[in-house]
Amino acid sequence: MRRSSILYSIIKWLAQGVFAFFYRIETETKDLSPCDGPAVILPKHQYWTDIPLVSLSFRFPLLFVAKRELFRYPGMRTFLSLLGGVPLDREQSIRTLNSFKYLLSRLKAAEKIVIFPEGTYFRGAVGSGKSRLVRMILRFQTKSGQRIPFIPVGIRYGGRDGWRRRVEVCIGSPLFAEREADAIVLIHRVMQNISQMCQLPQTKIQI
Repeated sequence: MRRSSILYSIIKWLAQGVFAFFYRIETETKDLSPCDGPAVILPKHQYWTDIPLVSLSFRFPLLFVAKRELFRYPGMRTFLSLLGGVPLDREQSIRTLNSFKYLLSRLKAAEKIVIFPEGTYFRGAVGSGKSRLVRMILRFQTKSGQRIPFIPVGIRYGGRDGWRRRVEVCIGSPLFAEREADAIVLIHRVMQNISQMCQLPQTKIQI
């Protein structure tokens, strides 16, 4: 399980051209301070296009947590892994224990990991936040002594200007928590921020 920097750069370059044709992308960053260490990026999830849009909005390469089912076929599994995809089974985490270990090793190496906190597509509102993976990361933070920022990202799909659709990507200010027990409060704050940035109503938080 290893990302190819060359393939990632090529696909990102191609995506820039394709998405510039179909979308007018506007990116706003709430906090301009550099992020040199590890980070967890938590975007709104509405369409498959959220994934390349998030990648295009950050200058550094990203790892993406994805549902295990996408990696079912060998060819697709290899391709997604080379692009930085990490398969996880949210319901039975023991089935993807190696993926958890890999994620922690990447955080230790100061990489940036993208987790869609809603867990699936959720349109017209901000879905429930899931805290299980956040708990694991906070547990790692306590053991490693590395303070990890959690960065909410709002994605707003607007109307069309000709054939191009306006998309606003808002990168929020980093949020922090100190202990594993703070995971639920942290994810609640993340979802509140995403709701404000997307200007969408928030559903009940999920424990």
